[in-house]
Amino acid sequence: MSATKQEAAAVPDLEILSTTLRPGGYVQDDGPEQNVIASYASFRQAPLEFLKEVSLHVSGTGWRSYDDIIGQPVYYRGFSENMKAAVMSRPMLQAKIKELAEKRLQVEEEEGLLGVGSLKERRKAERKEELEQNLKKVAADTTDNMICKMESKTFIRGAYYFATQLLTRAYHQGIHVSSEEVIRLRDVAAKAAMDKHSIIFLPCHRSHVDYVSLQVICYRLGISLPTVIAGDNLALPGLKQFLQSAGAMWIRRSFAGDVLYATIVQSYMDTLLQMGMNIEAFIEGGRSRTGKLLSPKFGILSFIMDAVISGRCDDAIICPVSTQYDKVIETEGYVSELLGQPKPKENLMDFLSSSSVLSLKLGRVDVRFHKPWSLRSFIVEQQARMNILPQQVGLSTSKNTENKARLLRTMGYRVLSDINSVSVVMPTALVGCVLLTLRGRGVGMSELVRRVDWLCDRVRGNGGRVAHFNNIPTSDVVQRAIEVLGPGLVNTVDGLLEPTYYAVDRFQLSFYRNQIVHLFISESVLSLSLYTTVKRGGGPHDQLMSYAALYKQAEFLSQLFRGEFIFPTEGLRVNLSKTLHGLEADSVITVSRDLDGTPTTIELSDTERKRGREDFDFYCFLIWPFCEASWLGAVSLLALTPPKDITDTFLQLNHVQDMAQLFGKTLYHQGDLSYFEAVNKETLKNAYQRFEEEGIILVSRSRDSKVPATIKLSPQWTPSRNELGAIRAEGRLWDFTENIALSRREGQVKLPGILCCANVAIGKTDGMALLSALVS
Repeated sequence: MSATKQEAAAVPDLEILSTTLRPGGYVQDDGPEQNVIASYASFRQAPLEFLKEVSLHVSGTGWRSYDDIIGQPVYYRGFSENMKAAVMSRPMLQAKIKELAEKRLQVEEEEGLLGVGSLKERRKAERKEELEQNLKKVAADTTDNMICKMESKTFIRGAYYFATQLLTRAYHQGIHVSSEEVIRLRDVAAKAAMDKHSIIFLPCHRSHVDYVSLQVICYRLGISLPTVIAGDNLALPGLKQFLQSAGAMWIRRSFAGDVLYATIVQSYMDTLLQMGMNIEAFIEGGRSRTGKLLSPKFGILSFIMDAVISGRCDDAIICPVSTQYDKVIETEGYVSELLGQPKPKENLMDFLSSSSVLSLKLGRVDVRFHKPWSLRSFIVEQQARMNILPQQVGLSTSKNTENKARLLRTMGYRVLSDINSVSVVMPTALVGCVLLTLRGRGVGMSELVRRVDWLCDRVRGNGGRVAHFNNIPTSDVVQRAIEVLGPGLVNTVDGLLEPTYYAVDRFQLSFYRNQIVHLFISESVLSLSLYTTVKRGGGPHDQLMSYAALYKQAEFLSQLFRGEFIFPTEGLRVNLSKTLHGLEADSVITVSRDLDGTPTTIELSDTERKRGREDFDFYCFLIWPFCEASWLGAVSLLALTPPKDITDTFLQLNHVQDMAQLFGKTLYHQGDLSYFEAVNKETLKNAYQRFEEEGIILVSRSRDSKVPATIKLSPQWTPSRNELGAIRAEGRLWDFTENIALSRREGQVKLPGILCCANVAIGKTDGMALLSALVS
């Protein structure tokens, strides 16, 4: 046996994780964690060590060989041709090609293009063969451009080395995983390989680094690399082939109406699933610009679920993945996009070669894997709940299309919930959250440390996870987090009794705060509901709120934020009861109950008042920006009220939203809006989506993606105008807006003055001028 082979045989599994595989008995989920990549030697500082490391990767020494992987074979000569042939031979694709050829042939026959008489049938047969061959060539070329091409093991060894070089330069503290989770994942992967089932990795998406981190982890753990579903906007010249060879498959962002392309995608998914190849798809579709999870996108999930429901694939294993960063490289660009600047064209080469990526020390990346689950079992369970026969879902009826949509929606939100449940709160998120939930301008180090410790306890108390500090004092952790965030986000006022820290760029810092909101959404909604009486001031008796009133406002806010946050599934009444008990146990509120134990009134506790509403304000501060955004969106709808001489006016949706954002910026700079984050484009879009679901606005969309959507107020929600043409402060839209305003932070325009705010968009531009501008 050669020296290289002997060394490979001697390398234990997960050596870099300093642990060994165990058949069972996993320790608690928040147990040991390890760094899966180590910093490499620098050529300038240690050239011999550098060359040794390079030679180990080139020769494939030990685990670097990527030979004995868990899963289906990848990276062998002929992989691409085998995959392409398998896709092209799918009965579904062949049938669709014949169907499309027949349809075109029928059109040509009706137009008289096939001639007449005895030659017609001959010409028809020739033309049919020609059409089918042309469609097959289009399908073959499309498939070749789409599929990943895992051909060379030498390539992937070099790509792994290249990727880890970049990662260790940008994230100098490495990629951290839970030892227990990756041990479990390897066991699941081994079972899936035996059953020839694919593992579907469904990560959250916050950075381009997401593409790299999971591939690096799978390579290091010896798991078959997944095929990564990537948008073709990243298929840039020179980069396309590299990423395809590293596992990327390219897919259009939209292919509505292109039935051949949709069939090719389904055929490729079927092929991967039947072969048991692993797949990676981002559940949110695109990267989250706000820091919190986006609503699930169902495109790829629909293809995967269809394959399982139809029986073309036996099963697939779903593995939700959370990826958290101390600092996300792209946040500065996200802020520009959210403030309305056009999104720049994707350019990963600029991203990878930028000095910030190669030189900044951005902390660490934490990747967590939820316990994988069977998609087949999930479908069967949901079918039983919906009283659906298994064979019914695959039928092409409107009812079963609705049932499939319900299955997809339930699955999508379960994945999001699973991701939230394993997400790790990073030190930068803790610091950012504390700084953005204080009433003062800044905070001293001692108080900042105390609040971070308090927040850590709250996160764990609500079932969340905090990144391991490895017994480092909290003060050191906080200081490191401030250094990672940098002076552009958090800065210091020196020359005082103690260094005082303050948020410089609150908009960008909100990205990190938003990573925590989901853990406290129930407490925040209850606090904002109670705030409707607290903001009135006066004595404790004046701030007393009946349970019925609290429930009504909590129900309203829960519906308002339904598209923003993932709420517990027990239902509002059960969830509200649990939250009341929790806040009561924490001495935040006092609840009075009748003899049956039913809550009657709620108020702030004396303890909470004595500590300056510290905890109560924290919960309010977490979602006040989202409340402001919803209020801004509702007020902006007043501008859609047609003047008396204009009726039934549809306006371009994107123009209306741009004007709403401009309206919000004006209100903020004039002091009538508390949070600049409220004008971000994504949150406003979510607000308009909720307004559409509530029937407040009517949105007309064309099947042609190039035709912009249009919008108008629903007749039942359209305000009336008085004889002078001014909007009356009454009606359903007014009441809806006022209900949101009840939970707004005090110190802003009072409710009777909402129209004064709206005058910026309505009165000062005379309404007609605004509508004319939007129409033009």
